[in-house]
Amino acid sequence: MKDRKEIWRAFKFLLFSASAGIIEIVSFALLNELTGWSYWPCYLIALALSVLWNFTLNRRFTFRSANNVPVAMMKVAAYYAVFTPLSTWLGSWLADGIGWNEYLVTAINMVLNFVTEYLYDTFVVFRGTIDTNDLAKKKQEKSE
Repeated sequence: MKDRKEIWRAFKFLLFSASAGIIEIVSFALLNELTGWSYWPCYLIALALSVLWNFTLNRRFTFRSANNVPVAMMKVAAYYAVFTPLSTWLGSWLADGIGWNEYLVTAINMVLNFVTEYLYDTFVVFRGTIDTNDLAKKKQEKSE
């Protein structure tokens, strides 16, 4: 039962991350095509938009956590304090430095982000508070 629950949680994370990915790629494409900016500002703005969306949905519906929002956001900010510079540098080097396609580079960064953030959210951000919000409590009451 627990394995099935965790598979469902990972699937929900995938779905919400996909929606955040759509936000990221659409906003990246708009900025990239309409502004003439280099890779990094387009990527950073698009990433910030997707992070806010993804955090909000995954906290509420995937991890169903009642933890302190500012504390959880600070933990997510710590993750992005490492991920963002590394992925921005890698993306800029690949796209602007050696000429890889900007959309391929963004897709690579999105996959790296998906995998590492799921693990980080599970074992750091929401550790000990998974299934503690009102949605989780209502579901538990129904099953009792």
